[in-house]
Amino acid sequence: MSPTPSRIRAIDWLRGLAVLLMIQTHALALLRPELRGGGLFDSLQWVDGLVAPAFILAAGFSMALTQVRAASAPGAAEARRRRMLRTLRRLAEVLLVGILVNWMWFPIFRQPRWIVRMDILPCIGLSLLLALPILFALAPHPRALRWASLLLAAAVFGVSPLAEPLGPPWNRFLNQHGDAVFPLLPWAGYVYLGAAIGSATGEKGPRGAAVWLAALAAAGIVVWSLTPWFAALYPPHEFWVMNPANAARRWTQVCLAAFILLAVEQWVPGSWRGSAPVRFVEVFGMSSLAGYFFHEMLLFFRIFGFSFEARWGKSCSWPQYAVLTVVLAGCTFVLTWLTARVYAAVEQRPAAAPA
Repeated sequence: MSPTPSRIRAIDWLRGLAVLLMIQTHALALLRPELRGGGLFDSLQWVDGLVAPAFILAAGFSMALTQVRAASAPGAAEARRRRMLRTLRRLAEVLLVGILVNWMWFPIFRQPRWIVRMDILPCIGLSLLLALPILFALAPHPRALRWASLLLAAAVFGVSPLAEPLGPPWNRFLNQHGDAVFPLLPWAGYVYLGAAIGSATGEKGPRGAAVWLAALAAAGIVVWSLTPWFAALYPPHEFWVMNPANAARRWTQVCLAAFILLAVEQWVPGSWRGSAPVRFVEVFGMSSLAGYFFHEMLLFFRIFGFSFEARWGKSCSWPQYAVLTVVLAGCTFVLTWLTARVYAAVEQRPAAAPA
């Protein structure tokens, strides 16, 4: 199958579904404390554990895909320059929104250390920034890029348990013993897995994506099945965060989900692609940064004393939680859609000006 310059909608769907699951999991703050247990809650926690890997893998996929496509475009030097500028601007946006979210929670002006608290957005932004040089350098050689990315992913996951004992200042970035919620180890590893898939897609199109998604899922199943061996391989550590076997469980499930979505995109024709539910998911998938920011603001940031958490925090039954989660997702969708329209208008303005 020849390469295609079109978007891989399956990755947009993966990201969009991840945004919706993220809204759902953060909205659990509305649930009464005595309900935070049992089969339903535990099932939601299991699914919600895939949200961060899906986001980070999709981010690595997109950056590698765009770098490879720019390197293979006519007038590659200029295309790569423009792509690099857009990538750097996008990374700056991710890091800026990460700072804004930290400002919602912490006194960043009185205690500047909170500016770089490693939550999900700083983790994604810094991971991509660290990966960008090698992705840019190897973009003209997609085969080398995907194998280098695979080796880097293995290295990140492999050394993660060894970084757990590190103290200040490294623990602020490399493990969870400091302020970090999503430290670079092991979470940056998913960037490189996504980059391997993205470079294969840039060279070989959806077929390349399918092959590498299936291969990574198969490799993940093997590592996952060796959980006892990997647990015993390292000194005592937080298995559910740092161990490669736990990472394998997560990337296997994310890759299988992406593979199914890709199969649906490629092999299930029909008018359903333009339906309202699909467009709803795609808006979140194509503007996931806005979706993240606005749902956090609506849920936690008090405007004139009101937020979802301030009004209904820790007070809801399951039915009330479900209704409020739907309302929160709807409000977030409206704000995300409006933001996407503004971005589209800004992007088109330079092209329209000469005419």
